[in-house]
Amino acid sequence: MKSKLTLKSLHILFFYTICSLNTLILAQVPDFFSRYCNPDFNYTTNDSFETNLEGALARLPNTNSGYGFFNSSFGQIPNTAYAIALCRGDTDLGTCQSCVNNSIVKIREICTTQIVASGYYDDCMIHHSNENLSGINNINDIIEEYQTINVTNATGLLEDVLELFRNLTSQASRGGQLKYASGRMARANGNAIYGLAQCTPDLSNEQCSDCLADVVGRLAGCCSNKVPVRILSPKCNIRYEGYLFYDDVKYFPPPQAQSPNAVPASKNDNVTRIVTSIVMSTAAFVILAASICIFVMLRRKKLFEESNTIDTGMEFKEYDFEIVREATEDFSEHNKIGHGGFGSVYKGELEDGRLIAVKRLSKDSGQGEPQFKNEVTLVAKLHHRNLVGLLGFCLEESERLLVYEFFPNSSLDKLLFDSNKRSLLDWETRYNIINGVAKGLLYLHEDSRVRIIHRDLKASNILLDAKMNAKITDFGMARLFSPDETQGNTSRVVGTYGYMAPEYVLHGQFSVKLDVFSFGVLVLEIITGQHNQNFQNESNVYLLSHAWRCWRNGTLSNIIDPILLKESSSLNDIIRIVHIALLCVQENVVDRPTMSTVLLMLNSFSLTLRIPSEPAFFIQNTAEHAIVTEESSKGSESLKSSINYTSISDMIPR
Repeated sequence: MKSKLTLKSLHILFFYTICSLNTLILAQVPDFFSRYCNPDFNYTTNDSFETNLEGALARLPNTNSGYGFFNSSFGQIPNTAYAIALCRGDTDLGTCQSCVNNSIVKIREICTTQIVASGYYDDCMIHHSNENLSGINNINDIIEEYQTINVTNATGLLEDVLELFRNLTSQASRGGQLKYASGRMARANGNAIYGLAQCTPDLSNEQCSDCLADVVGRLAGCCSNKVPVRILSPKCNIRYEGYLFYDDVKYFPPPQAQSPNAVPASKNDNVTRIVTSIVMSTAAFVILAASICIFVMLRRKKLFEESNTIDTGMEFKEYDFEIVREATEDFSEHNKIGHGGFGSVYKGELEDGRLIAVKRLSKDSGQGEPQFKNEVTLVAKLHHRNLVGLLGFCLEESERLLVYEFFPNSSLDKLLFDSNKRSLLDWETRYNIINGVAKGLLYLHEDSRVRIIHRDLKASNILLDAKMNAKITDFGMARLFSPDETQGNTSRVVGTYGYMAPEYVLHGQFSVKLDVFSFGVLVLEIITGQHNQNFQNESNVYLLSHAWRCWRNGTLSNIIDPILLKESSSLNDIIRIVHIALLCVQENVVDRPTMSTVLLMLNSFSLTLRIPSEPAFFIQNTAEHAIVTEESSKGSESLKSSINYTSISDMIPR
């Protein structure tokens, strides 16, 4: 009788499993709307951390604190794995539990070997790491999600949003164990914005307030005129929309402990459970393998479509690829006028006779696409006579093109560092170029809609129009700042060695004073006609050190371009400009002037100038000539001031 019952049970189980398989295959786990798999920290298959991570994730659904917060760990230090999940404060228990279960499957599916990873659904988020985040305000791994739509009246939008989140931050941080707040802000134009703010319940009131302040502080830099917006981090998040998207607050009772009077399972029940576990585990494996294959195919398609999308609400044209190809004679070598780190630049002529310069991203340039989109997004916001004008762009399959107005005099370096063409640059022309670059930088730093640090200012990124007016170009490496930000840090240095300030090269610290330093180097090159990277005198001392020594000894005529020395009436003005340049390249970032002060000094000759200290990387002789920078994560070589003229192209993750 016992064997017959077992056989019958197996038949029923087999039928149930087949039905469940069909149901589960159709119910594929949805994609996160946003996720982050940290590429800097990885584990290998079957190592101890992977085992511990599986254990932590398996425990996670059973750790509900009662407020939609799940927190688990597994394994021994130093390979302990930690996992947390947080449901939105207005989500009911069933939706919350289902969302957490889905997030566990999805995070393992997309972040297969990453130690640190986060995934976000509308109703919940998940994060795992090798660091215990319990009671810790983690401000790393922040994600900015936004979409630009037509805002009826953008005036005052940022101020209204910030006021809304000041109130929500206060409510959430003082919200007891839930630490969730939602609310509405009526706007002067009759519309309204709806927002929510939430922290993980393990944070103290002060920690929650600080965490939300960090994410709210990013709104001015990324999203001042955008709706909707989400700023996400593992320990807190905010969201606002133009419609009511949240519900009343729900509370989540923790899982019930087993009653001490519960009847133990029978032996037959145990056998059935074992058989069920084996069958369902096998089924789950088959489903997971099929899901991964489907996910990879869909993800590739989605990534391709996303990579070919740029907001077309900007103030320029999207060109058809065939039109641009015809204009450049199929990107012929004859029309090639330049080559950079991310591709080549071609001269072209449109059907209406207009001349254009086309920047074509190299197809094999893995680093180039983020810079391309960055440049399109940035230049669309900029309008100044000393910044290059973007006419449009082209995105077609693997082709990515930027279409600029054409400048017949090319870039400054083509004239300045050519012994035959340099004579075209008299003192008046060089002064106007210096003044124009200063005005362009001042606009970027203080007067544009967004504060921007160029980070790659150099002679080859200064274009000259027919009247020799300077135009700053190449914003692929530029960095946006919010209006109240003054400085930042990065672990990845981008730019061109020789133009970068020491605090940036050695420590990754950047501010508007980084561009000031680059401007000072550029001015010295314009005055001397010598390239900073290629300059060496008989003592093997490079340009900045030699210029400072000549200024200190009163022998600046030794370094001024002989073409300029012919204009003896301008010598005092030239010496003053060198003095200003030396103020810009001082080692101490605090001592360097701002661009507004630089422009004042350039145009007010009665203004008394301070005495400059030694320039950054001051070199006495050959033995001191090497400048060593920190190694990058890929292992960079020591920086040598006399030879390296490469552009560093790693972008900062947001």
